[in-house]
Amino acid sequence: MNPHKKAILLLDDGTYFEGESFGAIGIATGEICFNTGMTGYQEVFTDPSYYGQVVIMNAAHIGNYGAKDADVESDSVKISGLICKNLSEKYSRQMADGSLEDYLIRNKIVAIHQIDTRALVGHLRSKGAMNCIISNELYDLNELKLQLSKVPKMEGLDLSQFVTTQESYTMGDENSNKRIAVLDFGVKRNILQCMVDRGAYLKVFSAKSTLEELQSFSPNAYFLSNGPGDPASMDFAVNMVKQLLETNKPIFGICLGHQLLALANGAKTYKMHHGHRGLNHPVLNLKTMKSEISTQNHGFAVDIESIKSNTNIEITHINLNDQTLEGIKLINKPAFSVQYHPEATPGPHDSRYLFDDFMQLIDSQ
Repeated sequence: MNPHKKAILLLDDGTYFEGESFGAIGIATGEICFNTGMTGYQEVFTDPSYYGQVVIMNAAHIGNYGAKDADVESDSVKISGLICKNLSEKYSRQMADGSLEDYLIRNKIVAIHQIDTRALVGHLRSKGAMNCIISNELYDLNELKLQLSKVPKMEGLDLSQFVTTQESYTMGDENSNKRIAVLDFGVKRNILQCMVDRGAYLKVFSAKSTLEELQSFSPNAYFLSNGPGDPASMDFAVNMVKQLLETNKPIFGICLGHQLLALANGAKTYKMHHGHRGLNHPVLNLKTMKSEISTQNHGFAVDIESIKSNTNIEITHINLNDQTLEGIKLINKPAFSVQYHPEATPGPHDSRYLFDDFMQLIDSQ
């Protein structure tokens, strides 16, 4: 690391910060967002739902336990760039395979640190989501503004095509009576593992697979995964969910999968002001009336007003911070979904019972 090499962060609204370079040399662009978690940075970096985004990690120090090849949620780093207050070249975890900076360089991720992330997050909470550019090789603000102006907005983007599997694959015990076809819009590995741990046999399909391809697996349930991008741009996926509902087999959706299930039942989605990303968001389960501390990562949400008069949809979970929709259940079909991440890697395990509920739903059919 060259601790004195300059780096610049420029936002769409003209706000800019000067800091120090960390990681790869180059230029990174994307929608800027912030994660409030204190740990689990490597899992965050490899979460496919972050594809196309530049992430602010809010802990004071990032990198102090290094990087380990096993601590990943996909086969590569998915963030576009990284912003931190202090990035640590040194690490204390003996099990680590190397430093975070080596990991970022290997994955060609440009990062900036030594900036006031509290001020930056405060700005985004006030102004809302926007695009940004990080550079540690070009410092001309006018040229950076020109490059930034060419970066597409997140609204209207289908990004699942960049993170879905190219080849179908299986996981679990092939003799299981719980055969689940997974539509991969950017699935996290530990979501799949949570189902395998409960005795399921999975086949993971590409996002644009046909119904015939899914049914060739002879599944007795379907799973709609998380993923990046604007759900309203994914008509192909909404149409697929409608077809899956007609099979009357159990369906479980998480995050983007939740949004697609809602859209398939007449709901609307919208771009959030600055999104929910972190490990400590309180969610109220309206059935048990208990609060669950949840892991979240989404910049779009289902419009709760668009489903309040829908007699086919029951609201099951609400965000206690801002009253946004966090979970639904269909009245006339064996289908349910949540906006947050019950697998929680990283994060608390309060909501892993949802995977048990899915298995029980499969057994009951």
